[in-house]
Order: sequence, then C-alpha cells, then structure tokens
Amino acid sequence: MQKVWIYLENGTFLEANSFGATGTSVGEIVFNTSLTGYQEIITDPSYAGQFVTFTMPEIGNVGVNEEDMESKTAYCKGVLVRNYHHEHSNFRAQGDLDALLKEHNVLGICNIDTRYLTKMLRDEGAMMMIASTEVSSKEELAKKLSESPRIEDINYIKEVSTKEPYVHKFGAWNHEELAYNKAMMSDKKVVVVDFGVKRNILNELVQSGLEVEVIPSTFKAEDLIARFEAKEIGGIFLSNGPGDPLTLREEKEEVQKLIDANIPMFAICLGHQMLSIAHGFDTYKLKFGQHGGNHPVANPDNVVEITAQNHNYNVPDNIIEIAEITHQNLFDNTIEGVKYKNKEIFSVQHHPEASPGPHESKYIFDEFAKIVK
Repeated sequence: MQKVWIYLENGTFLEANSFGATGTSVGEIVFNTSLTGYQEIITDPSYAGQFVTFTMPEIGNVGVNEEDMESKTAYCKGVLVRNYHHEHSNFRAQGDLDALLKEHNVLGICNIDTRYLTKMLRDEGAMMMIASTEVSSKEELAKKLSESPRIEDINYIKEVSTKEPYVHKFGAWNHEELAYNKAMMSDKKVVVVDFGVKRNILNELVQSGLEVEVIPSTFKAEDLIARFEAKEIGGIFLSNGPGDPLTLREEKEEVQKLIDANIPMFAICLGHQMLSIAHGFDTYKLKFGQHGGNHPVANPDNVVEITAQNHNYNVPDNIIEIAEITHQNLFDNTIEGVKYKNKEIFSVQHHPEASPGPHESKYIFDEFAKIVK
C-alpha cells in the first residue's frame, strides 16, 4: 500500500494508506452509517463529487460483483475506511474492491480513524477535502484545495445522466430482459428523467408492472407533455442525483412546465427536491446530511419504516402550504415525503428501493403504478 495524505478545509492534516486508484482528488467528505452494501454506495451516482467515510470498520470482506452495481461506473471521489480487506469471502463475489476502485479511478483510503472523522463531521458539518498519493505537503494540499471549485458550484448531473434515451427491462429479481406486449403496455409506460438514477430504482419500477423509458436530464417538457396528451405515456419519474439542486435552473424550468400540465409524477431524493423548488419552495443544506441504511421514518399510517438515505439537502417546512407531509424522519423530524394538493404528484426523500428492512417502503412504487395505470 502507498501512503496517502489528506487535508480538510478546517485545517486537519492526516496520513494514511491507500488502495484502489492513485492520484489527487478533491471533493466533499460525508459519512455513511450503513453496515452493508458498500458496493451499492460507491456506485450510486448521487455520491458524485464526494468522499464517503464508512462508519462500518470492515470494508471489502465480501468482494464485489456485477449485479450490485447501481450504475455503469463509480462516481464518488474516494472512500475512507478503517480496515480494508483485500481477501474476500462471499459466494456472489466476482472480484475485489481494490480492482473495482482502480477500474473506475476512485481513491481508497484505509488505516485511518473513521470514528474520529465521523465525530468531526457530525460536530462541524460536511466539508471539502483533498487526498493525494502524490503530494505530501500540507501547504501545497491546502493551496490546491483553496483553488478548487466547491461541490455546490459544479453541475454533476451532466456527468452522471445518460446521454441517449433507453428502455429498461429488468425487474428487481429478474436478471433476464422482460418481454413487453406493446398493446397491453400502452397505458403503463413511464418516462424516467435521469438526474443520476440508481439501477435498483429502475428495477422496482419495472417490478411494479410499468414499462420504463429513461431519458437525459436535458429533456424538454414540451416533448413529454405532447407524449402524455397523445396517451403514449402515463406518468413521469424524477430520479435521484448528486449536488445542490438549486444549481439546476434550466431543469427547474422544465419541471415547472410538467407540473402545470398536470402529469402524474413521482420522485425520489434529488427529484423530490426538484419538485419542491419548481413549486417555489427552495431547499436548504443540512449540517452533515443523512447517509445510511438505518433511518427511521414514520409513514402516513404512523408505521415506522427503516429507510436508506443519501442526501445533503432537504425541502423546507413551509411546503405544507401546498403539500401534505406523508413521511417524516424520526431522527431529526425533517420532511421525508409529500403529496401535493390537488395533483397526482408525490415524492419521497429516502430510497424505497434499497431494502434496508424490516418494514420497508417498496409499496410506494406500486402506488405510483396504480396512478399511471
């Protein structure tokens, strides 16, 4: 293992060991409290521009495999772990995490006190950092970090969104492409606006009985409105994605047009935030965000669901002027889901596709499918 040097914008300077890719990377550091699923986290496009600190101390022990990829590549800047295990043991493993990170040019940092980092981020909030296997000087790292753009100044949607439309035909537990009867599916088709969509979200939409077409984030609302009026599609899904939603000004204008057209819509995470902004209610940044697989959320029946979450931004409390709160986070009472008044539009902040258990949120996909059909 090579040495790697880390500098945080609060002045903290650390030395550790590296695995995965080499080089120098700048991004925002956050922490994730999930006990499992490190490959899904690393390949989630919503982590573009971020370093992920795992509070789970043992990472790499179950290897990696193709089925657990949430996207075609890994968009995060790097991962920080207490102990990295190159030797893995799992019947599903097809390779090791080190090779995956090298393939997708992601820095791996290990033999570092992740408890110390997590407590720092909890107390001081998410912050920018730089890590390098090439530069060991604290002063030089500080200079490079000060000269680099902040995560909120970068539109990572352009990087993670698909460039061409495509149809997704895989269900949650079916790794074979599903054959559609076009005559039967004409009223069951939805368009997914890809801000950085996770593959498992697409799987769950298909599993609920919908035909799923994915389009780039550079969509034009007029095209979708025309297709809806022609009964070619029955609804629109706005996906998760990375970065500050307030930077997506052009996308906001297009979403506003979709809202005015009264098209049924469902959204998760960034899409949830985009709906709020398009309705005139700007999001705000949380101190250190919510990243993990153990967040309790109260649903409309006042049943507690254990949810997976990954977001740094949240919709404001005054959104109750135009929407009913359907889900609420029991850690900090932030809003987790809303249903807009007099519209077939609803959204959630957490990730119902992620299956953290024991009481889960996948029913939300079925609710959307009923509206579309």
